[in-house]
Amino acid sequence: MGKQGRREYLRAIYQRYQKAPRRAKGAILNEFCASTGYHRKHAIRLLNGPPPEPGADRKRPGRRGLTYSRETLGVLRAVWEAAGYPWSVRLRALLPDWMPWIRKRLHLRPETERQLLRISARQIDRRLKAYQAERRRRLYGRTKPGYLLKHQIPIKTDNWDVKIPGFAEVDLVSDSGNSADGEFAYTLNLTDVHTGWTESRAVLGKGQTAVKAALDQVRSELPFRLLGLDSDNGSEFINWHLKDWCEREQIQLTRGRPYKKDDNAHIGQKNWTHVRKLLGWERYDSAEAIQAINALYRNELRLWLNLYLPSVKLEKKLRVGSKLRRRYEPPRTPFERVRACPQADPGQIAQLEQMRKQLDPFLLSERIERQLEGIYRLANRRLSPRTEQPAEAGKEKPARRANGCGKAAAWKSRKADFSTPLGNPAQGAGFPVFHSRDGSSPVTFPMSRQPTPR
Repeated sequence: MGKQGRREYLRAIYQRYQKAPRRAKGAILNEFCASTGYHRKHAIRLLNGPPPEPGADRKRPGRRGLTYSRETLGVLRAVWEAAGYPWSVRLRALLPDWMPWIRKRLHLRPETERQLLRISARQIDRRLKAYQAERRRRLYGRTKPGYLLKHQIPIKTDNWDVKIPGFAEVDLVSDSGNSADGEFAYTLNLTDVHTGWTESRAVLGKGQTAVKAALDQVRSELPFRLLGLDSDNGSEFINWHLKDWCEREQIQLTRGRPYKKDDNAHIGQKNWTHVRKLLGWERYDSAEAIQAINALYRNELRLWLNLYLPSVKLEKKLRVGSKLRRRYEPPRTPFERVRACPQADPGQIAQLEQMRKQLDPFLLSERIERQLEGIYRLANRRLSPRTEQPAEAGKEKPARRANGCGKAAAWKSRKADFSTPLGNPAQGAGFPVFHSRDGSSPVTFPMSRQPTPR
């Protein structure tokens, strides 16, 4: 009996089954199962269910067609890679701002542009899931406590609740590789709490005068007045040079509690997204490397991060029963937050606005890529972490490769190659590769740009 015949047979006996006594129902049910081949439980559900309507065949809903074309997803992935693998909410926010350059570079059709502007952050997560790689790695610092002025510099224990720019957190990130011997590069990283504006400088060693000079350079390039500095308890910040400089420039100097890294959470996040993902765990200990890193920090990278990449900012926390829910402001670039502040320098804002219109974020991304290749060639290979790669059949095993640095950060160094104090317990994981040269190692670019934990 075919499908149509079974439906007609069900309509024919349905009313008889409903009116029949209990014993007669059993006989009808046996006959119905024998004729149609239905399982007894399925037959009972049909006969006890709603009455079948003549001519109304049940149709399963068909599979919905693709909402976003392959071309749209390809463009989305290209922008995601060029923007440094941002979180889906940040990627969704930058699409309208980047659209003039996307049209020019990727030759969008009108339908593709409409789909890009319509896609949601959740849908971006689903579509890019196959390309995302979760990766976490512990940062090993070289901070030594400064005892001299500890009791003269106040501890900041309250939460940051500032409404104006100028109050910043500062920290040093070491680029020492496997060895802490001798002098090597440090990156001085400063981020404004209210706007998220971030500046970086590389110094050779962490001498007090060198750190103060780097801070003076950073202060002169900020588009607003520096009002306060909050640091950890390292001797590079807790010293008379910096204290006198802050008093002379009328800058409030505070410090976090010892061994409480959450007191400097803002700069801790930027240490990862703005420095460690860019330079990896290599050792840079030459004047040429410092000069090349600073050339990148002062120009392309500074503009690319502050003018074109939006970030989210915590607005408030809500306690709902036993859960704590966080509400975030709409994603905005640091420049947009600075521009909205009346305390910003109008001359610098106008200059930055003009540069934002003239520059192309895709071209900036490519320039940063080329500069990173040159910086990596200046690393001290002997004292940098190494990763053994399995040799393919018919090919010699390469001696060394880049260590977890750059935009894609395709892999990372293994624990066995670190000295005992620097042993890394994290498991190996990789990032999507941005692109690669023919037959050579993957070319990686700043900020290994995985989706960064919020």
